[in-house]
Amino acid sequence: MNNFKYINFIIVLLLFSACSLSKGLKENQYLVYDVDVRGVDKADAEAIRNLISQKPNTRVPIVNFAPGVFLHDIGSITYDSSKIAERKAALEAEREILEQRLIDNPGQRKERRRYIKTNSLISSLERNLEYGNWFMRTGNQRVVYDSLKKIESEKQIGFYLVNNGFFDAQVAAATTTSGKKAYITYNIVENDPYLIDTAYTRSDDPNIYQILNIRQGSSNILPNTRYIQANLSRERQWVEDILRENGYYTFSKSYIEYNVYKDTVDKKVTVEQLIRKPIYADQHRVYTIDSVSFTISSPNEVILDRELSSRFDEKTFVFYRGNYSEKIINSRIFINQGDHYNRRDILETQRQLANLDIFRFVNIGFDTLGNTIQAHITTSPSQKYQVINQLGASVTEQLPGPFFSHSLRNRNFFGGLEIFELNFRAGLEGVASATAEGGVYRSRELNTSVSILFPQFIFPFNTWALNQFGRYNPRTRALLGYNYVNRPEYTREALNTILSYNWATRDLRQQFTLNFLDANFIRSSLNPSFQERLEELQNQGNNLINSFLSSYVSSISGQAIINFNEYGLFRKRNASLLRLFVESGGTSYNFVRPAFFEERTLAYFQFLKFQADWRRYIPLGNVSTFAYRTNLGLAQPYGISDGVLPYEKYFFAGGSTSNRAWQPRRLGPGSFTPITREDGTFDYRFEQPGEIVFETMFEYRRKLFSYFDGAFFVDAGNIWTFLPDPTREGANFRFDRFYKEIAVGTGLGLRMDFDFLVLRLDMGVKAYDPAREEGERFVLDRLNFRRPLGDPGQAVFNIGIGYPF
Repeated sequence: MNNFKYINFIIVLLLFSACSLSKGLKENQYLVYDVDVRGVDKADAEAIRNLISQKPNTRVPIVNFAPGVFLHDIGSITYDSSKIAERKAALEAEREILEQRLIDNPGQRKERRRYIKTNSLISSLERNLEYGNWFMRTGNQRVVYDSLKKIESEKQIGFYLVNNGFFDAQVAAATTTSGKKAYITYNIVENDPYLIDTAYTRSDDPNIYQILNIRQGSSNILPNTRYIQANLSRERQWVEDILRENGYYTFSKSYIEYNVYKDTVDKKVTVEQLIRKPIYADQHRVYTIDSVSFTISSPNEVILDRELSSRFDEKTFVFYRGNYSEKIINSRIFINQGDHYNRRDILETQRQLANLDIFRFVNIGFDTLGNTIQAHITTSPSQKYQVINQLGASVTEQLPGPFFSHSLRNRNFFGGLEIFELNFRAGLEGVASATAEGGVYRSRELNTSVSILFPQFIFPFNTWALNQFGRYNPRTRALLGYNYVNRPEYTREALNTILSYNWATRDLRQQFTLNFLDANFIRSSLNPSFQERLEELQNQGNNLINSFLSSYVSSISGQAIINFNEYGLFRKRNASLLRLFVESGGTSYNFVRPAFFEERTLAYFQFLKFQADWRRYIPLGNVSTFAYRTNLGLAQPYGISDGVLPYEKYFFAGGSTSNRAWQPRRLGPGSFTPITREDGTFDYRFEQPGEIVFETMFEYRRKLFSYFDGAFFVDAGNIWTFLPDPTREGANFRFDRFYKEIAVGTGLGLRMDFDFLVLRLDMGVKAYDPAREEGERFVLDRLNFRRPLGDPGQAVFNIGIGYPF
């Protein structure tokens, strides 16, 4: 009964807040309730809306509830600026006393701690005075109509339309009121936009004219396109970049002028691009690299330099203490004697030298003499030993848990710019047991490894190849590690070694990894109940128990990540990411005597695995986005594997980064029906591994207020096996029925986005459940007012850190 009282109280509070949006306004004050933009056809409607300075408060549909205003009102109830000012004045007086005491006696630790705390309290009070308390800062005030802001928005829209080719556009804003609510409508008449008829360049330098003419196809100003003034700024920067990539070291965009001629009859414009001469010469100079020097200075002024100078590949190297590889450094320098100055090569040199993670900074300076340049690259070594300790929270399946990590880094380990790393990580998370349903169980994990990172492909490439691959940040990693996982149903230990090649394109949009060797010696200890379950499955013809035998798992794998338009970094433009992964397990078995494994009672696995993961992010404006993901994976055991994979190589579905309407790893496979209890619900005690996975996720995200975001999502997918499973009827993939076995879940999500951290709560609800009989699989209609979450187990809550994709 008490719970119902609380629920009723919250409902009444929400309704009161919804009804009170326009309450409390003074006479002649109106709440901006709705803003409409009409008449936009060819212009960017979203960009125009963003120019409007007054927009309505975000409201929840139907109930008309404004959460931001609600929070601000809560904060206003207890906010008293006079008391905060008094408290601040008292603390400032106390701070002055503490300052004097510390001047008289600097060694008083207690007084110093109090001084630091007082400073912190004063800063907090200053923030409260300026921006209000936490509730007021998190929420937002009511948007009260301001006619001056409406006029200013009207002008900004007009400027925007003119700057985007709508020279004859007209903008008129109208305001109507109803009660205490204001409705603003911006009426726009675009008229025909002006198109670019011709665009040409004028320059007295034939070389510049020729360079720009060759690259004309990449220009931002093209005939028969709408005139956009911002494209002139882009073109000015583009011309500067092109010329500075062709030897024009002193050229800048200040030498570029544009003249735009309008034809009001044909609605056309002609754009003239004028390249002006330099002040003290008849033409812009083309510069050639005369010499290149690379200097590593002392890391600080206390340690005196012990310089060692040498020549390599027509470059001068001056090293602090002389224990760096000229050959490796030279492979990351793309400035060569006799070449024309090229700004792109300068930036690439700076980027690749920084990627070595050996130097604190990389400065490139130039001295000019006539038409020649002397390039000076100056660096200073980073701290040789670096220790990093981290304490935080992570989540892989269900509930976040704490972790501690420690890493030790030794730079320039062998004198060839190698990096030695010692890593340790211990974590505790909440996961669902593989053999129990409901509740959260502890999963303890410990990882430790030692590795050496070489800034080159160590075999079988020569010096010529080293220089050719330098632009791709080549790395070779040799690693030896130990992993320990303690879950409710098993304990698993693994000793692993990895030899891998890594490289990336210059813009880092394409990253590649090739693991020549990934070898693991694995030992498992099973919980009695889990062992009993696996033996029961074995008696029925399922050999999953073999996945937990002491084993040697080796593989060769490759991965490619192609990042289109910087996916994950910028959220205001279209971006996508494709990840491809291929793995061949047990390939080395063909080169090792079978007796080697038999003598050591080690199980061995041969398998092929492929996975493709496609993600796309589409902004729908400044406050909303649409994102989707498609994931396809295949894992096929063969040879001596006895039809099973190592447990970690299986696919699973369900959970916070999969179909969120199912518990972690409990979805599928296929139309397999779990044990049905007496109350008609399914027994989801056991994890369900599969060899085929297909899943897709769609998510609409919208900013609510402050750092709170909301989401609506639809997840679909399932896992399957290649062959029929005697213990799981309907688990195998068949073309004539797989489309009927696509599980669908939907739901809502709430996120707190702090930029550096995203906390996520998702509620998924089963909409189509392939585990049920055909004709009964659509279960979304089981939600109603009496059962808003449907049948028991139909709704699943997921907590996560970061976005699901």
